[in-house]
Amino acid sequence: MPLADCQNVFFFKKNSFMQQIIISEASDEERYIAASMIASSEPWITLGTTLDTCLKFCLDREYLVFAARFGSEVCGVMVIHPRGLASSPYLKSIVVGSNFRSMGIGKTLLGYAEEYFRKTSKHFFMCVSSFNPRARALYERLGYAKVGEFEDYILDGESEILLHKRIR
Repeated sequence: MPLADCQNVFFFKKNSFMQQIIISEASDEERYIAASMIASSEPWITLGTTLDTCLKFCLDREYLVFAARFGSEVCGVMVIHPRGLASSPYLKSIVVGSNFRSMGIGKTLLGYAEEYFRKTSKHFFMCVSSFNPRARALYERLGYAKVGEFEDYILDGESEILLHKRIR
């Protein structure tokens, strides 16, 4: 489990050694990296989301893009609209690089986002695809609860499940 050292420096275990990641707002170059990471990962592949679509929201200054870095390598990203749902933050996407999965980086990114918005928002929202049960299980372990479901919203036979967490 990652432990926060200070506001944006966190530690996780990789290869039996404690490693440091730093999370902060993404640079312009990292926004392009974020779009590429999102477009080449699930659930976005299954949802048919193209790199062009990902670039549109990653480069849109209305969205906050955060990058987690392991050394000089971006190991995770998240894209958040600060007033995306009922004037509360909405997580558009979160991705952890394949070499960094199952190390707590996704959990750390979400914790960072919750802390980032805690002073200005009571609520935090996201959607998770019905065909992504592993992600949904993580979000529920972190205190997110289903508050709605959009059946056949993007793909026939699948749902987008709206999750909510009160963060203060």
